[in-house]
Amino acid sequence: MELQIAKWGNSLAVRLPSSIAKQMQIQDGDSVEVSLNPQGELVLAPKKPFDKAEFMQDLLALQKTLPETSSVIDIMRNQERY
Repeated sequence: MELQIAKWGNSLAVRLPSSIAKQMQIQDGDSVEVSLNPQGELVLAPKKPFDKAEFMQDLLALQKTLPETSSVIDIMRNQERY
């Protein structure tokens, strides 16, 4: 499908046909993420709302990959200066 670029204020815009918007499950007022892939192609994806439960799950998974170290407070208490 070929779309035309149009001037919108100081920016450029592309109008999405309603059939594409329906397939993407987006509507007026929604946000989309835009990126360029390595081939220089423009990629639009619906922006997902912030999901706190998913974020916490990702954070806990990341935490499990971090090494456990000694407590900084314990190290300071064991030093002669403390």
